[in-house]
Order: sequence, then C-alpha cells, then structure tokens
Amino acid sequence: MVEMVYENFIRVPENWKRSRRAKTERRWDSLLFVACLILSCAEIVNGGITSSYVRDADFSLDMPLDSDVFRVPPGYNAPQQVHITQGDHEGKGVIVSWVTQDEPGSKTVLYWAENSGLKKLAEGFILTYKYYNYTSGYIHHCTIEDLEFDTKYYYEVGIGNTTRQFWFLTPPKPGPDVPYTFGLIGDLGQTSDSNRTLTHYELNPAKGQTLLFVGDLSYANDYPFHDNTRWDTWGRFVERVAAYQPWIWTAGNHEIDYAPEIGESKPFKPYTHRYHVPYIASGSTSSLWYSIKRASTYIIVMSSYSAYGNFSFLVPFYTLLKRD
Repeated sequence: MVEMVYENFIRVPENWKRSRRAKTERRWDSLLFVACLILSCAEIVNGGITSSYVRDADFSLDMPLDSDVFRVPPGYNAPQQVHITQGDHEGKGVIVSWVTQDEPGSKTVLYWAENSGLKKLAEGFILTYKYYNYTSGYIHHCTIEDLEFDTKYYYEVGIGNTTRQFWFLTPPKPGPDVPYTFGLIGDLGQTSDSNRTLTHYELNPAKGQTLLFVGDLSYANDYPFHDNTRWDTWGRFVERVAAYQPWIWTAGNHEIDYAPEIGESKPFKPYTHRYHVPYIASGSTSSLWYSIKRASTYIIVMSSYSAYGNFSFLVPFYTLLKRD
C-alpha cells in the first residue's frame, strides 16, 4: 500500500437528527453505491483549505531508534507506550493500556475525577507474546467503568518512583444534537513526516476530542522478520497524544503480520495483543470489527482484512454490520 496520511477533522452538526424511520436494512450494494457517490463528489467538490500544512511528497525514512520521540521513560520498569481507547459501547468506560519491560509490575490503574478527593482502583490483566525471535514486554490492559459523562479524569499507572500520571475527558452523553469533534489519521508509520503529522495534530487548537485511526500503525512488517521492536518504538512515539485522548483503532493490511515462512501463521498477532478494544460490549466476536456510540455519532469499525486466512469471519462480520 502506498503510504498516505489522512488528517482531517469531522465535526458533528448540532442540528443533526436521525429519524427512527431511517433505520432501514442496509445491503452491500447500497453501501457500494454510497461509497461510489462519496468518491464522485470528492472529485468535484472543493472543500477549501483549512490549514497551511502540506506533506512533503518525497519518500521519508523511518526515524532512527535513538530518536528522542522513541525515548524510554526514566526509571526501572517504568510504564511506557501508554494509550487509551473507549472501554464500553456508550462512552462511560475507558481502556488504559501500557507496557512494562522488565517485569509485570502492577496491573492496576488509580483514577479520580477532577476536583474530587475520591480515588478509585481498577484492575486489569497482562499479556505477552512471541513473534519469531522477538519477545514482548508485559502488555497491560485495564478497563475503567461507570465514569461520568463530560468529565475530566486523571489516572496513574506504575509503582513508586516510576508512577506516571495522565488525564482524559469523557464524552457527552450520547444524543442526536451533541456537537463533537474527531481527528482522523491513518497510515501514520514512524518517519520524520509521521512526526510532523502527529505534531501538527497535537498542536492544532481545533484538534479532535477523540481520534479515529483508520489503520496501518507502525509499519513494523516492512522490516526483516517483521521486527517487532518497531511496534515498541511506535507505541512510545504516539503516547504523547494517545495517552490523553481515546484513539479508536482499526486494523489495516500492515497489521496482518502473516509470515508462515518464519513460522508466524496467526494473522494480527502483534496488533491484537497490543491494542485492546471494546468489541464484546457491542456483541462482536472479534476485535477487528465492533461498534461504539460517542456523543452524537454511531461508529462502526470494519477491517476489510479481518477474513485474512479465515473466511469464517465473514458471517459474524456481516451479522454485526446488518444489525447496526
């Protein structure tokens, strides 16, 4: 796939109301028609220029491993690669994920609402995986539940001197007239252009409240033996944004990591271990497709590569899509 970066903002209109009568059965041909219509409009409609930022057309190489954006946090076993995503179907939950390199450490998250003296603990679980000659660190996933809508929360991960603190904002209660802004990024990678893209998003005063990531994360599969250390560097690279606002994950072709020639015949192994999503809450059978509500939006995540090597995925995938 040609490397591309999409960086736009989607603002949900305040007067966007959905009629119950509009809930009709969707067919694949209807979806194809709508997609074609959108593409045709995209060719003839000029949306104007919203930013002076222009990405360099020249090919950009990955940043070296000693780049400051890949720096490991100081301290023994300090949590790294911290990121959050929505943790339930409605928006009252958050999944906090992080990695510890030396030992498992604590699998709990301490959290509290702004201006509140009441601190709570949530307990998660820990995963590890091996890929060819690589062994992952200890990957933590912890779901915080029953949060208040439209509230700022602080959270801490780690133990003692290596505790790290972050914060996030929960969305407004779902409804048809709730304004909300999303950022949109895909095919990010970890080149110097990737860094400029992420910085541009991070510093934009109108940046999204939540980011929709439309696939192709680290590009680790471009390296010999799918060098999974590049998953670690990418996790540290995006932490400066992904630890503070939910990124809604979609898997792309660069997440397949199917390489039977080196004994790796399970697709999406690194991605599914590292990026936990609330697929069960939406009734899905796979983390590669799921749905969530957020403010006035209903988001359906679909990975077109989810049936790679296993076409039995297609039936439950279609069932979820038809229901939503």
